[in-house]
Amino acid sequence: MPATQALVRFGSRGDRAAGADLSIFKPCVRSDCLEFLSNYGLFFAKTITWVVAFIVVISFMIAMGAKRNRSEKGSVTVTKLNDEFEDLADALRVELMDEKIFKEEKKAEKKSRKKEEKEAAKAKRSANQGGEPEKKRVFVVDFDGDIKASAAEGLRHTITSILSQARSDDEVVVRLESQGGMVHSYGFASSQLSRIRAQNIPLTICVDKVAASGGYMMACVANKILAAPFAVIGSIGVVASLPNFHRVLKKNDIDYEMLTAGEYKRTLTVLGENTDKGREKFQRDLEDTHELFKEFIIANRPQLDINKVATGEVWFGSRALDTQLIDGLSTSDEYLTALHPAADIFLIAYETKKTLAQKMGFSSQVLADGIFNALFERLSNRYWARN
Repeated sequence: MPATQALVRFGSRGDRAAGADLSIFKPCVRSDCLEFLSNYGLFFAKTITWVVAFIVVISFMIAMGAKRNRSEKGSVTVTKLNDEFEDLADALRVELMDEKIFKEEKKAEKKSRKKEEKEAAKAKRSANQGGEPEKKRVFVVDFDGDIKASAAEGLRHTITSILSQARSDDEVVVRLESQGGMVHSYGFASSQLSRIRAQNIPLTICVDKVAASGGYMMACVANKILAAPFAVIGSIGVVASLPNFHRVLKKNDIDYEMLTAGEYKRTLTVLGENTDKGREKFQRDLEDTHELFKEFIIANRPQLDINKVATGEVWFGSRALDTQLIDGLSTSDEYLTALHPAADIFLIAYETKKTLAQKMGFSSQVLADGIFNALFERLSNRYWARN
């Protein structure tokens, strides 16, 4: 028997003391390692296969969803707010009142409502024959503005829908929240609201938190602006800022070339060397934009002392009333509940179906916009808190 085998099988006590008995486990260790590596390799291969298959399936679904959604249009949703107001009231009444009395009152209300509906139908028929006018309708629209006024696209469709049915004795109420943003984007949103005024339909803007800069550009179109006492109003000004890395590039011996045709095709740049002439032109452009902003506000609210309010400052609601930036102090809830039940109040919204990529958060554009808007909102909130 070879000596090595003798050691493996019959290691002496002295060999074990010296550590020689470890050779007993060497064949087993090698076998276990090979088996483990083999099993791990198979597991890893299976995992990679499943991951690749999952990515392929998801990519296919995203592509098909995007293709399908390109041909799909959004839809208008209508919610009658009168019913919501009544449900809120009933939720408390049912707890405070005796159940029997509550049921009797609801029964009486139901009977009264049926009678009112019959009278309304009769009034409608009479209105069509030149009789009494129909019950007033209030169309409520929510606008939550980001820096790009992204909600303007839905706003245009919502207003088109409302204008197809609204009468001159109806009213449109826009619950507006915006800290402002890009001039052209908010100019477009303001133009959509101007369509309501052009049809001689009363437009009321309600500001519960903030309507500043581009937000106020939209608000000033209204026949009536209402704001909460501590809502932020104003900021009628124009601002632009950008970093410049030219000195960093120059320090590291990096050249940056930018070719233009036209003297003022680029005035200030991020990477190139800015000149005094470029800065002056950029400043003139800002001043011209500010003048256009002021002219737009004067055209819609001629009662304003524009030189007093167009300084870029902001006012809280109660102070904004003193400067005539708004017409009254009220929250949107207070205003709408006061209209109920004399008017039928409808919340109108335009909704588009999200692609699968957007639903699952795979859209890089949506992700980038979300990060950018969150950063802008955080910086803006710090500004309003400081002022």
